[in-house]
Amino acid sequence: MASGQIGNKVRDSVTGIVSGTGDVVAGTVAAVKNALTEALRGTGDVAKAAAEAAGDAISGAFEAVGGTTQSAVSVAKGAAVGVISGIGEVTVVTVGIISDTVRAGIKGTKDIGVDTADAVAGLAEGAIVATKDTVISVEDAAVGVARGAIEGARDIGADLAGTARSVVDAVTRGTAEIGGDVIGVVRSTAGGLVTGTGDVAGDLVDVTRGAIVGAIGAARDMGLSVEDAAAAAATGALEAAEQIGTGAVDAVTGVTAETIEGVKIVVKKPFQKSGA
Repeated sequence: MASGQIGNKVRDSVTGIVSGTGDVVAGTVAAVKNALTEALRGTGDVAKAAAEAAGDAISGAFEAVGGTTQSAVSVAKGAAVGVISGIGEVTVVTVGIISDTVRAGIKGTKDIGVDTADAVAGLAEGAIVATKDTVISVEDAAVGVARGAIEGARDIGADLAGTARSVVDAVTRGTAEIGGDVIGVVRSTAGGLVTGTGDVAGDLVDVTRGAIVGAIGAARDMGLSVEDAAAAAATGALEAAEQIGTGAVDAVTGVTAETIEGVKIVVKKPFQKSGA
């Protein structure tokens, strides 16, 4: 199936789903998965074709909802699950594929009218939920989601700090849905956000603060310890910063020294040598 045709097929299917009374997420999953599987079977370089096909399919899904906020998050979640499941039918899903899916999905919001925050929330949550049927750990998937989200946001000029908040919140919810370690995943997600921000030369201060705010908000909503969530986000951010360089560490440390949303941040540093 040629590029463009995938999006048209998904758009037509999802339009009917959104206008009906059925389960929008499940319906979008089926529409996208079927389109992707059909398009990728028999393809020589599946990994290369998957990124283009994923972007086309997700754009088609977004075209079906336009500016309808109520359906956008659900369609984005279903699209992400459908893409990853469809690719998994023809090849092994990797962290890179998850990252590319999220990035392509965010780019697909441009000029369509879907709010970027809604798209990020749905795509990130859906990508995490989809990992339950792959060999990838949810922690590794969270890093891929975070990096893909930052790259996608930079591609379209979206706010990176807002993207960080949305990603942490959505990944937390997706992890809870599949019974994963929520606090551990917050840490991995924050690390991925900082690494991705470093890759695109973004503002590490804003993204680190956004990740911590997202972790605190999600923890409050879910009845988890806000202190543990904030500490996990701060620790993951600092671990990633250490891999970037001294300037990154200074930027992240400045944020983690703050009291954010009424929560005093305590960074846990198991990566330090004993007695250091």
